[in-house]
Amino acid sequence: MDLWQHSASDLARLMAARKVAPSEVMASYLARIAAVNPDLNAIVSLREGDDLMAQAIAADDTKPAGWLHGMPFAVKDLCATKGLRTTWGSAIFKDFVPVKDDLLAARMRAAGAIFIGKTNAPEWGHGSHTFNPVFGPTRNPYDRTRTPGGSSGGAAAALAARLLPVADGSDMMGSLRNPAAFCNVYGFRPSWGLVPADAMGDTHLATLSTEGPMGRTIEDIARLLQVQAGPNPEVPFDRPAGDYVTGLQGASLKGKRIAWAADWGGAYAMEPGILDLCQAALRQMEEMGAVVEPIAPPFPAEQLWHAWVTLRAMLNANSFRDRSVDPAKRAQLKPETIWEIEQGQTLSAQAIYEASVIRSSYYAHMARLFRIYDAVALPTAQVWPFPVEWRWPQSIGDRKMDTYHRWMEVVIPISLIGLPALSLPVGFGANGLPMGMQLAGPVGADSAVLAMGQAWHDATDWPGQRPPIV
Repeated sequence: MDLWQHSASDLARLMAARKVAPSEVMASYLARIAAVNPDLNAIVSLREGDDLMAQAIAADDTKPAGWLHGMPFAVKDLCATKGLRTTWGSAIFKDFVPVKDDLLAARMRAAGAIFIGKTNAPEWGHGSHTFNPVFGPTRNPYDRTRTPGGSSGGAAAALAARLLPVADGSDMMGSLRNPAAFCNVYGFRPSWGLVPADAMGDTHLATLSTEGPMGRTIEDIARLLQVQAGPNPEVPFDRPAGDYVTGLQGASLKGKRIAWAADWGGAYAMEPGILDLCQAALRQMEEMGAVVEPIAPPFPAEQLWHAWVTLRAMLNANSFRDRSVDPAKRAQLKPETIWEIEQGQTLSAQAIYEASVIRSSYYAHMARLFRIYDAVALPTAQVWPFPVEWRWPQSIGDRKMDTYHRWMEVVIPISLIGLPALSLPVGFGANGLPMGMQLAGPVGADSAVLAMGQAWHDATDWPGQRPPIV
C-alpha cells in the first residue's frame, strides 16, 4: 500500500515505531500531489519540493513534538501561516506573507506538522463553493465538473483524493460539513469555543464561526481536535478540552436516541434523493441498535433564518468596514461580500437585539430537546454537488433561492447555537455523487458525538469503501 493511502493515525503510528520515516511519507505525498492536484486545484501556494524534503529529512531523526510529527499538512487559506502565503482568497492579499501564525496554525505546527502549502477556499470564506480570483476553482474528486463545496472545499477535496492525511477547516455556515458531504469525508464542527479564536477584533459577539478538524476516519478527527482544542486565556468563553480518542474505543449506537428532523417540516427544499439516502442511513443505525424518531420542526425555520442573517450581516459589515470604505479595496470584494456589508449597514441595535433573543430562545428549546435525545440528525446539504461554473444554486426544484447562501439553510439549526456536529458520509446518489448527514449533540457533547460517528465508521467506512478514481 502506498503511504498516501494510510490514515493520519496509522502514519503517526508507523513513524513513531520507526517503521516509516517522515521523509518517506513526504516523498509519497509530493508524488501524489504532483500527479493529482493540477486537475483538482485543492492545494495552493505549494512550497518547493526540495525545501519540503529537507525539512522532512530533518524530522527523520528529530524527537517527535506531537501527534503531527513529520506529517505533510496544508492549512486552510483563511488561516494565517508564518512565512507561507495567505490570501483569504482575495486579490487584496494575493501576495501577502504573514510574519506570524494564527493560533490554530501555531498549535498544529507545534505538534510537528510540516506545512506544505494551503488548501483553497472561497474569497473570505463567503459561499459554500470554492473559487476565488487568486487561484480559481477547486474541483470535486468524484466529478471534475462539480464543486467540492466550501468554504473548506480545498481541504475536503485534498482529503478525498489522498493529497493530505488529515486537514483543518473552519465553519460558520456549514463550511466544515458541506464540503465533507460533497467529498465523502468527515467534517466536525466542535462546540463553539472548544477551538478558541485568536485575540483579534471582537471576541465577545463573534460566536458563530469556529475552526475544527476534517478527516477520512473518526480517529484522525479526534486526534487533530486534541491538537486544536485547549484554552486561550486571551479570549472569553473557553471550553475545557477533553480526551477525544479514548472515548472511541468500543463505540456503539446501541440505545442512542436520535431525532430525525429531515427537511424541517418542508421548510428546507431538498433535491431528489438526499432525504432517501439519509433515511437509509438511519435505518442502518436502527439495525445497529439506535432508536430513531422523526420529530416535528423544533422551532420556526423563518425565525432561525432571520436571526442568522441579521447576526451574520452585523459581524460582516463591521469586520469588513475598513475594506468597504476604501474604494480601491471595495472594488476587489466579491458581490456576496458587498451584499453582506450592505445588509449589515442597515441594521439597528433593536434588530440585532431581537435576533439575539430568537437565538437565545432557540438555544433553550434545544437544551430541553436534548434531555430526551442524544442527537439530532439532518441532511448535511440540500443539493448535490453542483456545476463548478455556477456561483451558487439559484433554485432548488421550483423554489427560488433569495440569497447566495439560502440553498444551505439546513446547517443553520446547528450553527446558530454552536452545537457540536459531525457530517457523516452516508453513500452516493443515483448520480454517482456523495452526500452526508449531520449528527449534532448538545453543547459540550463533542466526545459523545464523535463516538457515535466512530460506530458509524466501523460499520460503513464510506471514505475507504469508495474512494474517488483519480
